[in-house]
Amino acid sequence: MIDFRQSIEKLEQAGELQKIKRPLDIRYFGALVEDHGQALFFEDVPGYDFSVVGGILGSPKRCAVSFGGDFSEISHQVSKGLSNPIDHVEVKSAPGREVAYQVGDEVDLYSLPIPVFAEKDGGQMITAAVIVAKDEDGSLNSGIYRLLVREKNLTGIDIVTPNDLRRIVERNTERNQPTPISINLGNHPLVFLAASLQTPAGVDELSVAGGMIGDPVSMARCETVDVPCIADSEIVMEAEVLPIGWTQPEGRFGEFHRSMGALHWNPQVRVKAIYTRKKPIYYALHMPWESIYLGPFCGEGETRRKLRAARIDVKDINITPGGSTFFHAVISIKARPGDGKIALMTALSEDFKHVVVVDDDVDVFDPLQVEWAIMTRFQADKDTVIISNVRAKPLDPSLHMPASGLATTAKMGLDATIPHDLPKERFAGIKYVAHDKLNTAQYLADVGPAVDIEENCDAQDLAKEIHQLLESGEPLYYAEIVKKFWSLGLRSVASALGLLHESGQLWQDDNGRLCLRNSRYAAVPPQ
Repeated sequence: MIDFRQSIEKLEQAGELQKIKRPLDIRYFGALVEDHGQALFFEDVPGYDFSVVGGILGSPKRCAVSFGGDFSEISHQVSKGLSNPIDHVEVKSAPGREVAYQVGDEVDLYSLPIPVFAEKDGGQMITAAVIVAKDEDGSLNSGIYRLLVREKNLTGIDIVTPNDLRRIVERNTERNQPTPISINLGNHPLVFLAASLQTPAGVDELSVAGGMIGDPVSMARCETVDVPCIADSEIVMEAEVLPIGWTQPEGRFGEFHRSMGALHWNPQVRVKAIYTRKKPIYYALHMPWESIYLGPFCGEGETRRKLRAARIDVKDINITPGGSTFFHAVISIKARPGDGKIALMTALSEDFKHVVVVDDDVDVFDPLQVEWAIMTRFQADKDTVIISNVRAKPLDPSLHMPASGLATTAKMGLDATIPHDLPKERFAGIKYVAHDKLNTAQYLADVGPAVDIEENCDAQDLAKEIHQLLESGEPLYYAEIVKKFWSLGLRSVASALGLLHESGQLWQDDNGRLCLRNSRYAAVPPQ
């Protein structure tokens, strides 16, 4: 499995990363990565001792290369890690501690090549930090948090959302104790992904990373704080969250929802030491797309697990880019009566704001099909689920944010599954005759025979054969009869069916299939 440096090499080999030798003015970094179709690795950043990389998770293909698998399979890696976690191990020698870059009064965050991104940002923001903290029972908690640089050794930390780190910091703040943390930059891609997950209570994100990788994550002791760091990090900062509460302004920042976030109130972090690898690489995660494309993997595995626990037969889940891969989901299921509503309520217990549930004949990755399902299978007064006053993601710009910073939201689900008291045939989509027999490109290129029809078919004999077929079996659609006698051609079949119609023997059932007029399937005209 690839580490951070190897993932950069893999991206370059796949044509998804460009290394640039020309000196970079760090002020141009955000615009350059935004405008380019590849990840960018800048080898020369004047004024700094680091190279800089960004955009490595900025597309589905780059995610797949970085995580070492197909994009569609990454959620299965997450499920594997959740189901079979592997505990981390402690090592004495750590690449991320090769160089004691700055310790104590030497710490100078301005020496790091931290870009300025959006025009309305509150300042330089460290965007790819994996924060490791220790709970009071000794277990570790890991997550991705941004850090706003305020002074040479002081940052803000954005922990507005209710989560384990906030709980740990709140408890320590009540005791007037700082919270030791390690700030890890430039990590194994699957460690970064695992730290982005909302794991079940009591599950260590680093053990989930170990399960995804197939080997335990290596951790090393810090010198100035009582919490370990991730051994193979490019940069490790030893720090403490100060016990001052949520009292300091932080932000604004261009968020994953593709809008400028609001000003938040947050604690602050004192950095006590910085260690690095030799020739360290600073990873500046580029918002919003590097965050957006992590979203499906963060939400899909847990959503699928909960749906299965609710005995829902799940086919596909699309956590959509249009919803910044956090707010919107489309889920297809093999629905039994009532399953659509159960699936909605289960999925809405996650962070999703809006969920659409469709049948398994609908491609959740095709917005035209999803909208078609809503158009044909959904009634607003019966199939809408609205839940008020539930936990919100504070970054939602439509929220009215209270002083506490802990807002609630309304969630909505649309049950676009076929109503079980209506015939399914009414909802059948259009499927064209011979689609399964035809290679359009070859046909239009005159490759292979254009006509394959037997000669001298007797219409009377064929009519008798079709009559016997309908008499001995269930009704058939017109196209099904055409397929059964494919070699005879359409004209012969049409003529034979015409004879049956002329003789008064041919009729249709309620679904439009052909049957015999005197059969039990024959449709009865309205009175």
